[in-house]
Amino acid sequence: MVPYISAKRKGIHITNLTRIARFLSEACDLVFDAASRGKQFLIVGTKNKATDSVAWAAIRSRCHYVNKKWLGGMLTNWSTTETRLHKFRDLRMEQKTGRLNHLPKRDAAMLKRQLSRLQTYLGGIKYMTRFPDIVIIVDQHEEYTVLRECITLGIPTICLIDTNCDPDLAHISIPANDDAISSIRLILNKLVFAICEGRSSYIRNP
Repeated sequence: MVPYISAKRKGIHITNLTRIARFLSEACDLVFDAASRGKQFLIVGTKNKATDSVAWAAIRSRCHYVNKKWLGGMLTNWSTTETRLHKFRDLRMEQKTGRLNHLPKRDAAMLKRQLSRLQTYLGGIKYMTRFPDIVIIVDQHEEYTVLRECITLGIPTICLIDTNCDPDLAHISIPANDDAISSIRLILNKLVFAICEGRSSYIRNP
């Protein structure tokens, strides 16, 4: 991370703004190009300071997202994830049609608890039917398991990294204070805008 640090004041590292702008621009170009070709994105950020921003960014840009606990093997053990997603969709349909209300109270309560749990962990990927083409990770250190799964599968990643991270692990690393909500929002805003612009281009030129 040394090349990304411009100064150190009172024990706090100051990141190089020129490098931040450069890598953010590269990331925006990447997602714009991918979105303009109809590619799918997954945004991951599970720590408390990122959850709301991740959900907002994903919903606005029509991306998949995980903003609660990452279930290990969610990508590398895709067959298990698919099974859980099928179960989740079935339970949602049963709830919508009112079938759960016709079950014995004990059975209905158990299935509703299961549905609530699946909504918490899989709600953001309920429409995901295959691997994402690009994964955007908020805080490489916090989401190291996600990063390793992406590396294993060869899925390109864009990571927000702080001074305790390895910039060489991601396809594009964006130096930032990933503990600051304002910093997370700023970067996600830029990426969301690029994705939305790319999607508009894809719709105009299918």
